[in-house]
Amino acid sequence: QVQLMESGGGLVQPGESLTLSCTASGISYRIPMGWYRQTAGEQRELVATISTGGGTTKYGDSVKGRFTISRHNGKNEIYLQMNSLKPEDTAVYYCNMKRGVADIWGQGTQVTVFS
Repeated sequence: QVQLMESGGGLVQPGESLTLSCTASGISYRIPMGWYRQTAGEQRELVATISTGGGTTKYGDSVKGRFTISRHNGKNEIYLQMNSLKPEDTAVYYCNMKRGVADIWGQGTQVTVFS
């Protein structure tokens, strides 16, 4: 069974940086992956996605220029480098994997930006 595990969340002040990590287990081949986030009472939104080989990335408008997604070559391991964090970035961040027509989600990691 494929499972995703996120790590790296925490409490930071506005303007600071944080890096999230996601590791996939139970799968031996690479699959497109990404990061999404969700605030209580809101729908889950796209943060960033990355292609199988890591050559193509996409970002949500609200994080362009501040966040960078990357992946470990040859592995289903992805990272999200978050710079210039804003209070509006506060959310639970979820790792995602596209497997056929299905979505696989991690349990999420909390990121709180508060002064």
